[in-house]
Amino acid sequence: MSPAKPLVLFFSPVRHATSKYEQLQQVAQTEVVTSQSRDEFFYDVATKYQNVFAIYRTSASGSVAGKFDADLINRLPASCRYICHNGAGYDPIDTAACAKRGIIVTNAPDPVTDATADLAIFLLLGALRQLNPAIFSLRAGTFKKGVDFGHDPQQKLLGILGMGRIGRAIKARCDPFGLKSIYHNRNPLSPEEAAGAEYASFEQLIATSDIISVNVPLTSKTKHLIGAKEIAKMKPGVVIINTARGAIIDEAAMADALESGHIAAVGLDVYEDEPKINEKLLKQDRALMVPHVGTHTTETLAKMESWAMENVRRAIVGEALLSPVPEHQHLIQ
Repeated sequence: MSPAKPLVLFFSPVRHATSKYEQLQQVAQTEVVTSQSRDEFFYDVATKYQNVFAIYRTSASGSVAGKFDADLINRLPASCRYICHNGAGYDPIDTAACAKRGIIVTNAPDPVTDATADLAIFLLLGALRQLNPAIFSLRAGTFKKGVDFGHDPQQKLLGILGMGRIGRAIKARCDPFGLKSIYHNRNPLSPEEAAGAEYASFEQLIATSDIISVNVPLTSKTKHLIGAKEIAKMKPGVVIINTARGAIIDEAAMADALESGHIAAVGLDVYEDEPKINEKLLKQDRALMVPHVGTHTTETLAKMESWAMENVRRAIVGEALLSPVPEHQHLIQ
């Protein structure tokens, strides 16, 4: 009699990478979570899911289970060894609590790069050219009446806050538009890693940039990295683009600065308390906003699903994981 396949719980059904899902089923018993609430999941994970080996998590998992905080992690059975997240940012997962339980977290950083950078360029050009007020005017039947002038990107200084995969992809897309780029990381990068952009201190970047693109992960150190004090130091007429995490910017302070005109426009895909958005920000037509759709393409979602499931497969068969999160490298032997 062959041994039972390990149980892998899916918080969301696979919609795009179906062939990869079928391949995974050759080595795993897969089941989509039927729990309708956090409390129901706690009950289910102690009963019908008590032998779970790995959890496949997406950004939509929070609608059922909430954050994967210490309370949730500590309720997982001892059999749970992996949480494979379908996405680059994993801030809703308490990685320290996972480490204490010996649970390894993986993410999917590579597949999100191009789609996120593409959207950042859309938001950057749209905010710079004041396209949102123009669209509002058109739909209101006033056809450009009262619409302020936008700006060309040529020779503007782009400050990239976080020169990782997405930061480099944004710079590569901005170069043909004639934008000059500087970047800030905790530490300067090699010329190759910096994609030719010059290093700047955080203070220098926020004080001199015409456009600021936020591309850092959300951590306890980066929450409200940009607040009222930092915004006051920015150039009047600055444009801010955020495709990373909403809580990196103090949303209320940003809304106030938009209202005063100190910030000329913003392009946002992420919000501090999603799906809730600051009311003042919602009413501001110089805020070009989309509902966290940075990776919302068929092709990218398929790549993300495949990547996360490949991490699951490798965990089961004992191969090297594609992308354990940095905090858990020490757990891998």
